[in-house]
Amino acid sequence: MTTLEFITNQYQLSIETKTKGLADLTFMDCLRDACELTLFAYRNQKKTLIAGNGGSAADAQHIAGEFVSRFFFDRPGLPSIALTTDTSVLTAIGNDYGYEKLFSRQIEALASEGDIFLAISTSGNSPNIISAIESAHKKGMKVIGLTSESGGSMKQLCDVCICVHSKETPRIQESHILIGHIICAYVEDKIFNHLKPRS
Repeated sequence: MTTLEFITNQYQLSIETKTKGLADLTFMDCLRDACELTLFAYRNQKKTLIAGNGGSAADAQHIAGEFVSRFFFDRPGLPSIALTTDTSVLTAIGNDYGYEKLFSRQIEALASEGDIFLAISTSGNSPNIISAIESAHKKGMKVIGLTSESGGSMKQLCDVCICVHSKETPRIQESHILIGHIICAYVEDKIFNHLKPRS
């Protein structure tokens, strides 16, 4: 396989994964529900808390940054916290309570009823994400899960679970960031449409 053939193949696999989602009415309904839950929370002065491990930790920070700063256009910031960024908090919790409590302890401290927890796990079985989902429900949060086609343990625990049509981590993560972008864009458009630049 030539270099160009390899690149083309990777592009095609990513496109195929997204196309499968687009053709799946259940998948699209879940994405719609995630958009509407997030919009409802922000319209009621709530916030999003986002967490994941590894590449999904980077996705959590990426999505939080889109809410807090801007997406398509200038507008007021929306409150969003990536639970993956404070090294002192992370190491204290890891040392005192163990890695499994890394995110659940932060939810106990930072979340309020009506907030959204965006839980990201390519396997759907990450113990610290499962623990965080359980804590989120106890706080009266709505939980949106982003995971793989099997859904793992998350599938039955989330209010909305968006299961990407792939078993391959890169393809799953590529779709997760697309989903995060769609949610951000939807919320920004619905709340701040009056601020959108007119061409």
